[in-house]
Amino acid sequence: MDAPNKEFARAGSLQELKVKGRLLVHGHHSPILVIYDRGRVFALDNRCPHMGFPLERGSVEDGILTCHWHHARFDLESGCTFDLWADDVPISPVEVRNGDVWVEITFGLADDAAHWHQQLATGLAHDLSLVIAKAVYGLLAADVPRGEIVRQVALFGAQNRDGWSAGLTILTALANLMSVLPEDEAYLALFHGARRVAADCDGEAPRRERTPLASRPDPATLKRWLRLWTNVRHREAAERTLFTAIAAGVSPAALADALLVAEADRAFADTGHSLDFINKAFECLDLIGWEHAAALLPTVVGQMVAARGAEESTAWRQPVDLVALCEEPASQLPDLFSAGRVVHGWSDHAALARQLVGDDPAKIVDALKAAIRAGATPADLSQSLAYAAALRVARFSNANEHSDWETAHHVFTYTNAIHQIFKRIETGGTDSDVMSVRCVLHGAMALYLTRYLNVPPARIPGEANEQLDDLPADAETIGVALLDAFDRQRQVDLAARLVARHLTLGHSPQALISTLARAVLREDAGFHAYQMLEAGVRQFTTWGNTDEGRHILIAVARYLAAHSPTERAALQTADIARRLMRGGELHHSS
Repeated sequence: MDAPNKEFARAGSLQELKVKGRLLVHGHHSPILVIYDRGRVFALDNRCPHMGFPLERGSVEDGILTCHWHHARFDLESGCTFDLWADDVPISPVEVRNGDVWVEITFGLADDAAHWHQQLATGLAHDLSLVIAKAVYGLLAADVPRGEIVRQVALFGAQNRDGWSAGLTILTALANLMSVLPEDEAYLALFHGARRVAADCDGEAPRRERTPLASRPDPATLKRWLRLWTNVRHREAAERTLFTAIAAGVSPAALADALLVAEADRAFADTGHSLDFINKAFECLDLIGWEHAAALLPTVVGQMVAARGAEESTAWRQPVDLVALCEEPASQLPDLFSAGRVVHGWSDHAALARQLVGDDPAKIVDALKAAIRAGATPADLSQSLAYAAALRVARFSNANEHSDWETAHHVFTYTNAIHQIFKRIETGGTDSDVMSVRCVLHGAMALYLTRYLNVPPARIPGEANEQLDDLPADAETIGVALLDAFDRQRQVDLAARLVARHLTLGHSPQALISTLARAVLREDAGFHAYQMLEAGVRQFTTWGNTDEGRHILIAVARYLAAHSPTERAALQTADIARRLMRGGELHHSS
């Protein structure tokens, strides 16, 4: 929105306005409606802020202007709406000079950033997608940093729902991708993240205030307490312990270690979502600032304490007791890590991953133990595991039921979360490594249980020097073809081949990632699609433009293609908001 410049235009004579009741003036961005009502003159943007319908076609009664499109009602004097879903209509100063009506033709705000921050708060509080979209666009147009917008939405989500939510995960995932998104996609990413947080908070009770203990026990004691309270499902005690650790200034790495150890007491809890939420809370704080740790981090405790572990399910107990298989190496791990610490330069990540997709759980555990003995760190193990989980998706057989995609997806996002947390934790202490590496063992068993999803395995395109010469060769045409594939159902294999074609020809991986992001952001994507995209990009960044990295992006493309297209209703809302903010007319008065 432009700043005020006091540029006026003549609307007509006051007498003419009295006779006609309303006149139109060509404004800088859009037509301005001038109305005479009860002896006073008012000027407003002629476009209804809801959908752009010409307000000149509306009616005025008792100082209230009603749009006849969706019957939104506005106060003539202030432009404020009586129907929050419609948003306020901008007003313009009016002067009567020598019997003529003059109207300022540029709508301006005293402080654009403050105005749109307030509008974003209103949209979030009332779950108003159009208001949220316009506020996000207005903030970006006012050069408000993207991180500041993320911070406002994240803190709203933490304060207005008693626990971490899928919306906060989506917001964080998309914020993590912001550096690779062009301007239009960044707008869509912020809009999607904000609207999903608002939807999660709508109708929910706000979070109750909680405080730390008056004492400041040492970090090791707090870590033991957190594990104890999690085990006995004592949420209040666990939260107060975490608040105390934050107040005591425990480092983010030590906080991550404490939460991971407590989380590891339940295997693959809530099909991996519990650990993924913990990881996303840490990543969100990296984005918005660790001074907000007390507001954000304890929101993950409720699910962590209440989560159901896989050890409670039959599949993990019969015909092989996978839980016992994970617990068995516990006594050996200290010696294995001690032996591994004297070995440097372990780099057999891909070879280990190939062992982890095997069909013998005992051999999988043995492979992990051998890697530790050879010098692999927990971060190394989790990197191999995440790649192995990506291979499950890349080789997912189309003969499976559609819902089975989620089974493969859960393991991949869980293993990515393990990897991201291990990169954060300062490993090296044997006791800590032994306790936390249980998450790797659990992830390996969850991966083992999904082996049937690769029967028969889908072929990964581009292997064995396959050139895929029947597909386009230039990067732009490949991108167009990929988006076209996402426009149609059941194009899983074509999407995979196009991704392979792009990368095997040496085109920019960043351009491909941007295309995949655009494919997600235009859809009414489900929670898992955002998770899959972001986890895939994070893992690709780890592996780089290698065969393994290519396989990971192929897995992402296959999953996204299996869940596209959708109705794209949210995209329509975002487009309406963008056109209104740019001064476009969605409806014409002629």
